[in-house]
Amino acid sequence: MSKKDHNHSIKQVLTQLVLNVFEQNSNQELNHKQVSAKLNILEPESKEVIREILKDEAFKQTLQETSPGKFKLRELKTFVEGKVDLTNDGSAFIVVEDEFENDIYVAPRKLKNALNGDIVKVYVYAKSKGKRKEGEVIEIIKRHKMEFTGIVKLSERFAFFVPDDRKMQHDIFIPLGELNGARNGEKALAEITEWPPEAKNPVGRIKNVLGKQGENDTEMNAILAEYGFPLSFPKEVEEEANAIPEVISVQEIAKRRDFRNILTFTIDPFDAKDFDDAISFKYLDNGNFEVGVHIADVSHYIIPDSPLDKEAYERGTSVYLVDRVIPMLPERLSNGLCSLRPNEDKLCFSAVFELDANAYVINEWFGKTVIHSDRRFTYEEVQEVIETNEGDYVKEITLLNELAYKLRDRKFKNGAISFETKEVKFKLDETGKPIGVYVKERKDAHKLIEDYMLLANRKVAEFIAKKGKGKHQYTFVYRSHDSPKQETLAGFAMFAARFGYKINTKSDKEIARSLNHLMEDVEGKKEQNVLTQLAIRSMAKAVYTTKKTSHYGLAFDYYTHFTSPIRRYPDVMVHRLLQHYLNGGSSVNAEHYEVLSIHSSQMEKKAADAERSSVKYKQAEYLKDQVGNIFTGIISGVTEWGMYVEIIENKCEGMIRLRDISDDFYTLDEKNYAIIGQRKKKTYRLGDEVQIKVKSVDLTKKQIDFTLIPG
Repeated sequence: MSKKDHNHSIKQVLTQLVLNVFEQNSNQELNHKQVSAKLNILEPESKEVIREILKDEAFKQTLQETSPGKFKLRELKTFVEGKVDLTNDGSAFIVVEDEFENDIYVAPRKLKNALNGDIVKVYVYAKSKGKRKEGEVIEIIKRHKMEFTGIVKLSERFAFFVPDDRKMQHDIFIPLGELNGARNGEKALAEITEWPPEAKNPVGRIKNVLGKQGENDTEMNAILAEYGFPLSFPKEVEEEANAIPEVISVQEIAKRRDFRNILTFTIDPFDAKDFDDAISFKYLDNGNFEVGVHIADVSHYIIPDSPLDKEAYERGTSVYLVDRVIPMLPERLSNGLCSLRPNEDKLCFSAVFELDANAYVINEWFGKTVIHSDRRFTYEEVQEVIETNEGDYVKEITLLNELAYKLRDRKFKNGAISFETKEVKFKLDETGKPIGVYVKERKDAHKLIEDYMLLANRKVAEFIAKKGKGKHQYTFVYRSHDSPKQETLAGFAMFAARFGYKINTKSDKEIARSLNHLMEDVEGKKEQNVLTQLAIRSMAKAVYTTKKTSHYGLAFDYYTHFTSPIRRYPDVMVHRLLQHYLNGGSSVNAEHYEVLSIHSSQMEKKAADAERSSVKYKQAEYLKDQVGNIFTGIISGVTEWGMYVEIIENKCEGMIRLRDISDDFYTLDEKNYAIIGQRKKKTYRLGDEVQIKVKSVDLTKKQIDFTLIPG
């Protein structure tokens, strides 16, 4: 660093300290000597620098010179902390929680190298242009991320790294000694190591070379790296997993309730390897039925705070990309020790229910078990048993299905909402290239398993929630879902009305009832996907929390996640806490578990974003060979710069840019979810059917552009 840069850096630090003095002293008027004294600065040279800073900040209008040599902040509440939301033109809005009604606008030159998602300290100008608040970043408190995926660009004397992230608008300078073997044009993961003052670009190093651009493995690994998911397990984690003994000891079995002689089976997708739940069924002498929901006892194998446990916590969840699963646990556990494979003794944590003929719970039991699965069913096999009334365990499966129907009907009568979305899957060739699409249907076999998992999750949550009240309540990890905001729901109701559907917003039950009617009525119609997606967007997002709150979408007073510890870390926490309380343990620290819950919610969102990104890539790859082809689509989104269209036959989504519609000048009518021509008043609304031609595909950006076919 040059002497000039060094002096500039010191002055920046001193400026921040000076402004902090005014904030910490109730904004009283101070001169340079008083400020120096509060900072314990004695040297005359440094005091002179303080005097210069006060004059500079007064010139910038951060400070006000109230009388000669005396200064104060122009406005005490002008310094706020917020999150950077970068726009395409390089400016940003700073999102401040509960402070300002609107976000604070910051021009590109005032960002001080803040990046999208960073937490920053902002000086808000006392007088802003127009109605919106404006300001400038004065300190970067916490970087959102320092690692980016992108392309390496080499020259003779230096290299640059061009990030994939469209909101990362600075290329990263890479010294030739920090290339880690990367070659020109290769895809890689780069890490920012420093950002010198006055430098336009950050400096970094290549952390991982991902491979040749456009190859399937390269692109899928780039998506994982982009969202912060590791591409492999650390050596010590693999070693710990491999060291766990395969054989279940006689002593361990003796501690558990034995279900090995009771009919037990699993129902999973045909290509599944991690079977984390099984169902047992038994006729009782009193005419009732015993249904056991048996969940892989992952917490038996993972020691708290071990490398294996820490890795599982950091990952938070398994990630499901289009062509692969990135497990939360090493395969030795996820597909081996913990997987409830047929004809093997397995350790479980179980929720066992006595149900009457109307599927009411008469008795419940929670505890550690040992099972022996008699059969591994696929969903298709169970569906065939249900439809043909023939096959293995037909009597038991039919009864389980009848009971599941009763559980489901009661749930909807109580106000649960049914969102049945059409899930489109890609058919892939051996290289991972999409060669076709198909719709994945949810039939009775899927719903049967879902209903028993919901029952177990609900009853475990109720068991803990009702154990203690007030100061004596027990800390637990719940799955919470708030009711939707009225204004968001009102906007959706207005849109649904355009298609002739009425949403009653008088009460939560009425909302649920009318949404369920809408979902039934819209099934199979062209607007199904658009309306379903918009309805889901109008709902709050479900999160993990220690706060004892209800689940709006399921209409349950208490709910948790107990049934998938192989692929979700919150379920591991739930197993540990449930066993702790079954053993008579006292309540654990709520703050600690709230931090763990927040992290789990964040990782769940990252995993969902990564999955969406992989779908977008495959959509672009699928349409790359169909440029020029014409399809029928539904308008699925409208923005200031264009409209999104989803092709009906394959559910691929692309954009028609407004500049490409040449018959008029079109603008966004946000309130009516429409694009309107200013001269001819031709209107394109969300949900309208249009003809499109595939114009271009950019695989790197996962971007598909369409042109509109008139008429």
